[in-house]
Amino acid sequence: MSHSSSAFDVIVIGAGAAGLMCAAVAAGRGKRVVVLDHNDQPGRKILISGGGKCNFTNRTVTPAQYLSANPHYATSALKRFGPADFLDLMKRHRIAWHEREHGQLFCDNSAADIVAMLLSECGAGGVEVVLEAKLGAVTGEGPFQVATSRGGYCAPALVIATGGLSVPKIGATGFAHTLAGRYGLSVVPPRPGLVPLTFTGADLDLMRDLAGIAVPAELRFGKTRFREALLFTHRGLSGPAVLQISSYWLTGQPIMVNLLPDLDANARLLERKAARPNAQVETVVGELLPARLARALTERAGLLGRPIGQSTNAALAGLARLLSEWPLVPAGSEGYRTAEVTLGGVDTAGLSSKTMAAKSHPGLHFIGEAVDVAGWLGGYNFQWAWSSGWVAGMSV
Repeated sequence: MSHSSSAFDVIVIGAGAAGLMCAAVAAGRGKRVVVLDHNDQPGRKILISGGGKCNFTNRTVTPAQYLSANPHYATSALKRFGPADFLDLMKRHRIAWHEREHGQLFCDNSAADIVAMLLSECGAGGVEVVLEAKLGAVTGEGPFQVATSRGGYCAPALVIATGGLSVPKIGATGFAHTLAGRYGLSVVPPRPGLVPLTFTGADLDLMRDLAGIAVPAELRFGKTRFREALLFTHRGLSGPAVLQISSYWLTGQPIMVNLLPDLDANARLLERKAARPNAQVETVVGELLPARLARALTERAGLLGRPIGQSTNAALAGLARLLSEWPLVPAGSEGYRTAEVTLGGVDTAGLSSKTMAAKSHPGLHFIGEAVDVAGWLGGYNFQWAWSSGWVAGMSV
């Protein structure tokens, strides 16, 4: 199958959240659009998200929830197409949803409803979606030529919506980063984000002993803090608080863990020392934390099996610091295999925040996870997909 340059106005590479949104919006403006994807079904990352319910956005979206070398880049797109706009679209398609903690919004029924909605919007505009199209060379510059296993395509506008490197099992690649380089655009070095952290040595031994325990905690790296659940695993730490802080963590640096964020741990231990001097220290700590965790940390502080009344105030202060300011230095992360997002990507310095187009190549657009914009856990990355896709769809 071969297409002449007059067949399409826009080629979108990537049938994910950002790509389908862009295609639908552009087609709604009368553009002739084709979407190319190497997978055998569209929206694969949407379908596996949120436990199959798709955490499609968040009530509290602002630029502050996004990481980028240019923290202001996402502002325009988020203002022009925000959570309320996406909810309006869902309302038109009668998709029921509900809100969970921290403003997270999920489908009542299935993530498949989101994919069906996007495909319906694309269908209404006559978008051609070509699946199992293995990509070949991308050449030209208005018009762009795209060679695939399903034939060649040509159009004056090209939108790259192929995502980042996270979740390679669904076909994630570095295609967008490589293509950007070919067109002279810089790429902020990518790394896994929203990812479990791994440990070695004594810390790993401890975490393996504690595997399966989940507790509310506050994690801090520099000035950034997240208070959510922390989960001990056989490889290290996971849970929402860990995934959040992982996007800010820098290799070789410690993260600070506060297991008792609503309590003055030292004051509590001293109060119990006065009130219950014969109680063992791990028993007192076990009033605040799961027994296995209480025992492990008491042992690490050198107070296991000791009555609290016979423990010095200095020793108890050391235990209190462990409970509220536990410094842990991860060895690394679990990598792109389990990362929910890719940090870094096409440098926004070379892109227009008003159109998502390359400043040096006005017909070439980059959107979604391919760009150096990554959000927090909780629907923020899908909102960036909708917002950046909408902006590009309005400008091609």
